[in-house]
Amino acid sequence: MLNKVIIMGRLTADPEIRQTQNGTDMVSFCVAVERNFSDTNGQKQTDFIHCAAWKAAAQFISKYFSKGQMIALEGSIQTRNYEDKNGSRRTAVEVAVSAAYFADSKGSAPDNRPLQAQREFSEGASGSGDLPF
Repeated sequence: MLNKVIIMGRLTADPEIRQTQNGTDMVSFCVAVERNFSDTNGQKQTDFIHCAAWKAAAQFISKYFSKGQMIALEGSIQTRNYEDKNGSRRTAVEVAVSAAYFADSKGSAPDNRPLQAQREFSEGASGSGDLPF
């Protein structure tokens, strides 16, 4: 079976890293992705895609990306069911991120951060590759 997602868009807020109860780093964030076509009024539509990254990917994203910055992501779609505070059953759909890449032009990234960061993540992510869920 195949479940592979590749998206590129802009972060809607600064990603903030946090830890699960067992100490695993994770970050959840939203990416605004403009559609490739216009509606009947000639306006581009935007989808807001929720994403979650774990371990090295979470550390990389929280350290090197900020609100408004273009980001390219690889991952898979995952769903989970939960009950909201009113007792209604809900389903959440998000991208489980396996890799993140700089997508802005070199001069437009905050602090003009070096591409060494990408190498840092690539080398650190070659571990077990298993997700905590």
